[in-house]
Amino acid sequence: MKRLLVFVLILAVISVVIIQLKPVENSTKNFVAKLEISPGLLNKDSLTIKSRVNTPNGYKRVSYPKGSFQDYLRNYKLKSFGAKVINYDGSEYYWQQGHIGILDIPVPKNGLQQCADALIRVRSEYLWVTNKKDDIGFNFTSGHYCSWIKYAEGYRPKINGNRVTFHKLASANHSKDNFYKYLNLIYMYSGTLSLYNELPKIEYAKDLKIGDMLIKGGSPGHIVMICDEVINSKGEKLYLLFQGNTPAQSVHLVKNLEDSELSPWYRLKKDTVIPVSNYTFMNSKFVQFK
Repeated sequence: MKRLLVFVLILAVISVVIIQLKPVENSTKNFVAKLEISPGLLNKDSLTIKSRVNTPNGYKRVSYPKGSFQDYLRNYKLKSFGAKVINYDGSEYYWQQGHIGILDIPVPKNGLQQCADALIRVRSEYLWVTNKKDDIGFNFTSGHYCSWIKYAEGYRPKINGNRVTFHKLASANHSKDNFYKYLNLIYMYSGTLSLYNELPKIEYAKDLKIGDMLIKGGSPGHIVMICDEVINSKGEKLYLLFQGNTPAQSVHLVKNLEDSELSPWYRLKKDTVIPVSNYTFMNSKFVQFK
């Protein structure tokens, strides 16, 4: 009888272990499946955002004028397929399964150029190359506006808590090297919170376009940018997204981990939960550059 009881007990324990393991196994399989991308949507030998990702069946790309910010982003250069996300210190980021492309943007070794900073850089470089340098400027988190033109003329901020004043402290220097020193200053004193407070809000998701941003303003916060856009005959839109991150790292084109058949395209709605690679926006809000 004792042997029978022991045998029954062993069977019970084994059954409990099996039951507990099954959900874990299924969960792992489901997660791995989410990492997959439909082969027809991906061109691994292509080196721009537009050519790397095909349109889903029934959709076509929304047209934008050549030379526009939207056209600039859609045709942004990518590194070869398989390139890894690299941290500012040269190490590999621990999560390499959430992206399908690395944008050809250097990562400064100073640890700056985090999530908001990367998008500030992309926007500023567009204004630079299109000779719209007068439009380059951003608010500090304190609310004070800092323009590239004033910085190039030699004005520098003196910061005392939330009090900021600008003084002529340097010689005029309009060079590209000085432009990146200006951006480093912006990276230090601006971020998702200042962008959220400064930039126009987008009221309706149907109005979203390339260059608009999904944002959670705060410390910490996060922000990603729309970099391509397609539409079907019903007027339904899908979008591609890229992001920087914290710690500062390679700017990368993200997968859609919620829909492997659609990935890397996203359906975007306002005031909803939107998981993006390694971050989840719990109450989605959108802003756009002026």
